Amino acid sequence: MPFSLPLPIKVPLKYLRWQVRRWRAGLRWGFAYQASLPAVIGNAMPKSGSHLIIQVLQGLTQIGPFVNPGFPPLNRAEDNRKLDDAETLRNLQRLRAGDIAYGYLQAREPFISLLTQPNYATIFVYRDPRDMLVSHVFYATQIHRGHGMHEYYTKRLRDMEQRLNAAIYGVDEPDAQLAGVRQKYLDYLGWLETPGVLCLRFEDLILNRQQALGRLLDYLGERGVELRVSREQACQALEAAIVPKKSGTYRKAQPGNWREYFSEANKEAFKSVAGDILVRLGYEKDHHW
Repeated sequence: MPFSLPLPIKVPLKYLRWQVRRWRAGLRWGFAYQASLPAVIGNAMPKSGSHLIIQVLQGLTQIGPFVNPGFPPLNRAEDNRKLDDAETLRNLQRLRAGDIAYGYLQAREPFISLLTQPNYATIFVYRDPRDMLVSHVFYATQIHRGHGMHEYYTKRLRDMEQRLNAAIYGVDEPDAQLAGVRQKYLDYLGWLETPGVLCLRFEDLILNRQQALGRLLDYLGERGVELRVSREQACQALEAAIVPKKSGTYRKAQPGNWREYFSEANKEAFKSVAGDILVRLGYEKDHHW
């Protein structure tokens, strides 16, 4: 069994490493340059690209005095416990110029007001809801056996069709609670209409990567980041940082993978519950898919 430090020791050590990283980055690139940068936040719905966007942002540390503090997602504790709004807000407010972080922050207050301030640069990544659901079911059944839906999916339901329908409609049982796919997306889609936030499709980061990374660099420029390397070098650094298999939740990131798992019953269920969201996001033109 690998050795693991207890939390009372681990957390102070992480703070110390964060400060050392900041000092080294400032020494290399210039402390004044570092102080001019925004804190950069990668935001996503669960199972929709959070680990991909933080890998992309990690590439910023190769082209400027950016620093990954090395903490968990902004709204999660070291033990993966979900934090309340006040705790999450404190994590956001402690970030300093040039820090990069990620989380699962819904499009509501107090997050909207904070993350649209000039000293933050916020990138929201979203994904085809159908692929997100497939990823969620595999994560809950095969990867994270401590997931709140693991027992329900594996002992109460018999196959993928039933599990996907449960994820589409939602579950409200004494031993299992899960918001349906419509509510999940409505909680986050406000970011698409929030000025000052860059919204990227997960699929573009996979299939149209150079264009997506170019949009990211343009956005950072609008938020006050003056690159001191060429645009080509910057794009190469961001792309080189992407190593999907280093993610602890990596399974299969191929867009359109839902077609292998959605039955006709799943398709009809999804259309009845959230077909309009697919159209709104541009994944389908109508309900005829």
